Amino acid sequence: QLQLVESGGGLVKPGGSLRLSCKASGFTLDYYAIGWFRQAPGKGREGVSCITSLGTYYTNSVLGRFTISRDNAGDTVYLQMNSLKPEDTAVYYCARDVDLGTPEAMCTREHSDWGQGTQVTVSS
Repeated sequence: QLQLVESGGGLVKPGGSLRLSCKASGFTLDYYAIGWFRQAPGKGREGVSCITSLGTYYTNSVLGRFTISRDNAGDTVYLQMNSLKPEDTAVYYCARDVDLGTPEAMCTREHSDWGQGTQVTVSS
């Protein structure tokens, strides 16, 4: 069964860090564009960071704080989140798609393959 599984979410205080993982099952992530998206209560889904063969993209609100990367085995994509703020609170999802176009385009277009999400709560 082909699926994406997110993990690593939790409760953290402002200024803290978390590392989210998006692990592939049944396929390798190497040949796909991968994106991290988030949805806060009452808001739409937002593209946070995406990685393709052309590079990486970060939405302005996380630039300099979050880092997206792939592992060498090719089955996991990480999102390292530092200096977390309360406004980062959301359910975080990863998505895969064909590796066509820019990483910014990956973060802005619709996708059909999603993980189940992991909750990130930033609160004192």
